[in-house]
Amino acid sequence: MAVLNQREPIVEKTKVGIIGLGTVGAGVARLLLDHGDRTARHAGRVLWLEKAVVRDLKKARDCELPSGILTDNVDDVINNPDIEVVAQLIGGIEPARTIMLKLLKAGKDVVTANKALLAEHGAEIFDAARELGRSVAFEASVAGGIPIIANIGQCLSANQVTSLHGILNGTSNFILSKMQDGDDYNTAVAEAQRLGYAEADPTMDVDGTDAAQKLSILAHLAFGARAQWKDIPRTGIDKLQVADVEYASEMGYKIKLLAVADLVDDGLELHVSPTLLKAGSPMAEVNGPFNAVRVDADAVGRLMFYGPGAGQMPTASAVVADMIDTAVGRTKLTFQTLELWSNRPARVSPADYAGARGRFYLRVNVDDHPGVLAQITKALGESGISIASVLQHESTSPGEPVALVIMTHETTEAAAAKACQTIASLESVRTAPVRMWLRD
Repeated sequence: MAVLNQREPIVEKTKVGIIGLGTVGAGVARLLLDHGDRTARHAGRVLWLEKAVVRDLKKARDCELPSGILTDNVDDVINNPDIEVVAQLIGGIEPARTIMLKLLKAGKDVVTANKALLAEHGAEIFDAARELGRSVAFEASVAGGIPIIANIGQCLSANQVTSLHGILNGTSNFILSKMQDGDDYNTAVAEAQRLGYAEADPTMDVDGTDAAQKLSILAHLAFGARAQWKDIPRTGIDKLQVADVEYASEMGYKIKLLAVADLVDDGLELHVSPTLLKAGSPMAEVNGPFNAVRVDADAVGRLMFYGPGAGQMPTASAVVADMIDTAVGRTKLTFQTLELWSNRPARVSPADYAGARGRFYLRVNVDDHPGVLAQITKALGESGISIASVLQHESTSPGEPVALVIMTHETTEAAAAKACQTIASLESVRTAPVRMWLRD
C-alpha cells in the first residue's frame, strides 16, 4: 500500500513549526514527515513542517530532517507569516512563557505539552490567546497519549463530573511497581533513570509536584476550579519504605501515588498522596510507567482511561492530534467555548483539606511490651477514630521494636493528623507514625 509522506507533497498544506526538538519534538517531526497521509485523511490537508527550532544545530537527532528545516533562531518561526500552527515543546517556565506569548502575538495558534507552564501561567496565556483571537491546545500536557483533555472538555460536556482519581505520573508509578517487586526506593529510582523513565533529578516526579500540576489542570477543566498547584496538599513517594509496600501487600493492597479531585459538600477536595488501593481493582493494577484516570460523572457513570502516560510517540501522538484539530479549526471553536482560565468566577472552591474524609493506613514502630497497643488505641479513640484491623508480627530479636499496622474506619484528615501527633509523643513509640490514605 502506498504511503503518503511530507516528501511527496499533495493536497493543501498548512505550514507548521516545532520549537524544541527533544524526545517529544523528534517524535512529532517523525509523524509529520513520515505520515502525511494521516493528516491528509483527518484534516483534508498536510501539516507541512516548515521549521524546527533547536539550541544546538550540530547535535544528533532522533529523526531525519530535510535540508532547511532546522534552525537555532526562534524568530525564524515567530516572524514567518506562512507558519500557522506551532508545537511549543520547551519544558519549564522560561523561556517557554515568553516564547508562547510571542507566538500568540505573531498570529500563531499554539499546541503545547508543557503542564508546568499552564499550571503556573494558564490565565495569562489563555487571556492573551483570547484577546488575540488565537487558540492553545494542550492534550499532551496531562497523561501523555491518553486523550483525557478531549474527553473531559468535550465528550463529557453533558455531564457533571463528580470525582476524578488519577495515576498521573508514570515515573513514580514505575518506581512503585519495582518496589512492589521487592526493590528498595533507591534501586527503583536508578532503574527508572537507566530506562529513561526518570530524569537525572527526579524530584518533581517523586515529590508529587508533577502530579499536582496535572491535577490543577484537570480540576480546572472538569470542575471549573481555580486551584494553584502549589496550594494542593501533596505528599510524594520519596520517603516511602519497602516495609510499607510489603505490609500493604500482606493486607491485600497496593500503593499508588494518587491524585484526587472529589466534589464534596463544602467544595472540591484536592490532594496528591501515596494511597493504598485494593489489589485487583483497576487502578491498583496500573503498573510500570503507565497512567490511568478514573472519572465519575452524573450521566455516564464511571469511566476509566488507561495508557502510556509518557514516552516519545504516545506524547507525540497527542501533540499531532492537537495540531490536526487546530489546523482544521476545531480547537478554535472549543477554545472559545470552554473559556478556560478566564475571568469568570470559579464554579467551585477548594475544600478545607483538614475535613477530607476517608480511611487511613498507619504504621507505628513500638517497643515490644504490654500495654503499648492500649496506649495507641486510646490516642486514636481520643481523636474519634475507630480501628478496622491490626497487623503485628512477632519481634525478630529481644529489644527490637515491632511494627503495628492499623487500618482505621472512616475519619477526617485533621483527626488522623492529630492522633498521629499524639502517638508520636508516646514514650514507647520509636519513630513518627507512617500514615497513608486507604481506598477500597
